[in-house]
Amino acid sequence: MRENAMKQTRRSLLTGLAVLSAAASSPWRALAQSPYPSRPVRVIVPYAAGGGTDFFARLVFAAMGQQLGQQFVIENRPGAGTNIGAEAVARAEPDGYTLLLGDTATFATNRTLYTKLAFDPYKDFSPVSLTGRFALVLLVNANKLPVNSVRELVAEAKRNPGKINYATPGLGSPFHLATELLSQGAGVKLTHVPYRGAAPAVQDLVAGQVDMMFIDFATARSQLSGPIRAIAVASPKEFSGLPGVPTVAADYPGFEAWAWQGFVAPAGTPAEIVSKLNDSYRSVVAQQEIRDKLTGAGVDVLQSSPAEMAAYMREEGSKWEKVIRTAGITLE
Repeated sequence: MRENAMKQTRRSLLTGLAVLSAAASSPWRALAQSPYPSRPVRVIVPYAAGGGTDFFARLVFAAMGQQLGQQFVIENRPGAGTNIGAEAVARAEPDGYTLLLGDTATFATNRTLYTKLAFDPYKDFSPVSLTGRFALVLLVNANKLPVNSVRELVAEAKRNPGKINYATPGLGSPFHLATELLSQGAGVKLTHVPYRGAAPAVQDLVAGQVDMMFIDFATARSQLSGPIRAIAVASPKEFSGLPGVPTVAADYPGFEAWAWQGFVAPAGTPAEIVSKLNDSYRSVVAQQEIRDKLTGAGVDVLQSSPAEMAAYMREEGSKWEKVIRTAGITLE
């Protein structure tokens, strides 16, 4: 009887030692079981405060923070066509506490535009979800360029190669590339006039210093008066915000261009964290109040699986790489 008691005591002792040994050999086990998020999450926005991307981030991630019980802190890191902010996230710990709200440039075009890039958008990020896209509108100053359609615009450009100039908010921007896509598809030569941002570009369009430009709908709709005329949209279907304005694709089938956004975490972020972020994002943008504020700002709200976002990044990267290389656009 005493022998059985001793065996039972020895068995209990060995079991206890095994548990202690496992805990000692795996110090991260307790941490791994902590619910995410257990502290504030940093969201890097690679643009200055006050723009459309910043507005989206502060609205949506604030709501996600309320839902998940931790603050999502917005950190603006503008510069180098979103590359400064993107690199910071690419080098961050893959623990779900540093996220990036990037865009077409970050995830699709900079890899071709820049001769040196300190990150690989396909390898250094874990996509979470596409978040939104912005319809692009082709505006003309009718006093300078009296055309009513893309077909008339192209005819004028063929009669006067290089005489029509167009403004953009900067080299390699979605607006620049959309115009290159049009000129390459139509076989015409247009003269590019890059600006430092959308505001001065629009000002010169209104003043008649430039003939035309692609710009996002949120900006375009406040300019549609006097000589400024919307002659087409870059989406494949007519845009609800501009009823009656035809698509570029009506004259050039297959034409499509958007400024789009999505958010990511560093590569290697655990799948369960990515999934939790994706679920929270979907839940937030399903709220009518949030959705109304976004659509009111000109955002076509998107949601996707991580795999769908990864596929879209590669699809867009391949598409714009051809346009960029054909145009010979490079940035340092």
